[in-house]
Amino acid sequence: MLRAGEIPIVEDGLSELVKNGLASGNLEFVLGAAHAAKDCEFAFLCVPTPEGEDGQADLRYVEQAAKELAPVMPHESVVINKSTVPVGSTRVVERVMKRPDVRVVSNPEFLREGSAVHDFLHPDRVVVGADDQTAALRVAALYENINAPVVVTDASSAETIKYAANAFLATKISFVNAIAAICEGVGADVRDVMRGIGYDRRIGNEFLRPGPGWGGSCFPKDTLALLKIAERADYRFDLLQGVVEVNLQQFDRMASRISQAAGEGGTVAVWGLTFKALTDDLRDSPSLEIIDRLIAKGHSIRAYDPTVAKSLRGYPAVVVCDSEIAACEKSDVLAILTEWENFRWVDPSDVIHHVASRHVVDTRNLLDRSAWRTAGFTYQGVGR
Repeated sequence: MLRAGEIPIVEDGLSELVKNGLASGNLEFVLGAAHAAKDCEFAFLCVPTPEGEDGQADLRYVEQAAKELAPVMPHESVVINKSTVPVGSTRVVERVMKRPDVRVVSNPEFLREGSAVHDFLHPDRVVVGADDQTAALRVAALYENINAPVVVTDASSAETIKYAANAFLATKISFVNAIAAICEGVGADVRDVMRGIGYDRRIGNEFLRPGPGWGGSCFPKDTLALLKIAERADYRFDLLQGVVEVNLQQFDRMASRISQAAGEGGTVAVWGLTFKALTDDLRDSPSLEIIDRLIAKGHSIRAYDPTVAKSLRGYPAVVVCDSEIAACEKSDVLAILTEWENFRWVDPSDVIHHVASRHVVDTRNLLDRSAWRTAGFTYQGVGR
C-alpha cells in the first residue's frame, strides 16, 4: 500500500509528501528494519511506545527494532530515538544493541496530529540529546535547513523535555476546564476570561480553550508515564495527578450534562468521534470516554464523524450514521464532542425537523449559540 503511495491514515499533506518522495526516488518502503538500515548513516526509531499495565511506557517495540538493527548498522552510525520513551531509554537501546561503535541519540518529536507535516517542517524547536556531544551535533546538522532553535543537551534532559511538554499542555487544558466550571457558577464567559489572560505573554493563548477533556495517543499515556518516572525518582507529583483527576472529572461533568438534557433513557446524537478534528484517530478519544458514560446511564447513541464511516469496534450499541442530519433522527439531545469545522456551518433549521427534543450540548463551544437559540434550541456550552 505504501509503495503505491496509499496512506492508511488521515493526515493533512502526508499523501502528497509520500508520493513526491516515491516519484523522486528519495523514499522507499521495505519490510524489516535490517533491510532499511544496512547502508545507513542514521537510523530513526519511530515505533509505538504504548502504555503498559502499570502506566509505564512499554518499550518492547523499541527493543525489538534495536535487536534487528544491531547486526547490520554500519560502523560509527547513529541510532536516533524519535519515539516518546522514558528517561534512560538511550541506554536501553545501547544495552540491547551491544554496539559500542554505534551512538544512540534522543530526538523527540513534537508533532500535532492533523498538522504533523507542517509541524515537522516549521517546528517551534528541535531537541537533540546524547551523552556523546559529537553524535548529538551530527544529528542536529540534519536539521540545518529547518528554521528553528536547536536545543542540544544530554539524553536524559531531551527525554524529559518531551514528557514535560505534554504534561504542561495537559495541565493548561485541565486548568481551563476547571476555570470553565467556575465561570458557569459565577455567570462569567470563559472565552472572555481566557482571552484576558492569554494576552499575558507569560501565559500565551494556546491551549486555553475549554472542552470535553483531553485525550488522544499522547497526553493520556505520557502523563501517566511521567507520574511513573516521578515515582521512581521518589517524588510525589501531586500537581500532575491533580491534572489527570480534573480531566476525569471533566468527562463525568460533560456526560452528566448530556444525560440530563436527554432525559432518562433518551437518545443522544453525537457529532464527532475522533479525539480531535482533521484526524481519524480514535485512541483515548474524549468522545468515546463520554459515550462510555452515556451508555452506562442507559442512553442510545447515534453518531457521525467525517472520518469514521463504519461501526465502532467495541461499541455495538453506537449507530454510526453517514451525515450530521442522520445522526439527529429522533434524538433527544445533540452533543458536539469533536471540533470539526463543518459542524459549525450546519443550519439549525435543517436539524430541527429531525430531532425529538431541541437540546444542544456543545462541549467545544463550536456552534453559534445565538443562531441555534433563535432556531428554537436550548443551547449549553462550556464555561458560558
